[in-house]
Amino acid sequence: MTNLIEIKGVTHAYQTKAGPLPVLDGLDVSVPEGEFCAVVGPSGCGKSTLTRLVAGLMKPDAGEVWLHGERVTSPRKTVGMAFQNPVLLEWRTILENVILPLEIVAPSMPRAQRVDRAEALLDMVGLSGFESKRPSELSGGMRQRASLCRAIVHKPDVLIMDEPFGALDNFTREDLWQTMRDLRAKEPFTAVLITHDLRESVFLGDQVVVLSGRPARTQYILDVTLPEDRTIDVLYTPQAAEMLHDLRDQIKIAQGRPVEETS
Repeated sequence: MTNLIEIKGVTHAYQTKAGPLPVLDGLDVSVPEGEFCAVVGPSGCGKSTLTRLVAGLMKPDAGEVWLHGERVTSPRKTVGMAFQNPVLLEWRTILENVILPLEIVAPSMPRAQRVDRAEALLDMVGLSGFESKRPSELSGGMRQRASLCRAIVHKPDVLIMDEPFGALDNFTREDLWQTMRDLRAKEPFTAVLITHDLRESVFLGDQVVVLSGRPARTQYILDVTLPEDRTIDVLYTPQAAEMLHDLRDQIKIAQGRPVEETS
């Protein structure tokens, strides 16, 4: 399987008044085309920095980031992004918010085609009938659904998500996890998800990359072996419990905490 994303020996530090603050140290991550990669690790280990590097919003101090066989050296229009805050424009309707990336990356596309594309995605995530609403008229979960549609409306090479469900209540979050899996089944894409929720990483991911403490390296990679056609109930199986226990142990190691031995 061809790797769509290649992060090779990436090192990066932020300049502060007290001197350089290293956040990444020789990081290596590969994401095959069409796969969903979840990234977890201790707070402040550089997960969000990783997303900015893949999107071309930052350049590493050392190492390389490759996307579709091309070295990333500047912002990429072929990257979709979704954040914890949906960042929808209140003066635009939901439909117009979703269409926005097409106006930027495909200005010559006829408006009718843009509308058809946006309406199809909104229907997939259960927002058919809300196209003319303003963001303030929708619930938090509905706004996040619209944000996901906007992030993939232009069919990006990769979708980067930085804690997109972190601000939602548990029931809404789990509902959106299922929406994300259903959306990928109908609209395949490669994705990188930054999350603190281990259950989220296992449910959504094909692989889970665990980063070490700062400055981060790739500490561990878990291949998720749950059924492809999964529902939230799969998280209550012994197979999922074993994977979650494995990830918790790896996070403890990354934090420098002792791992309890099991008999």
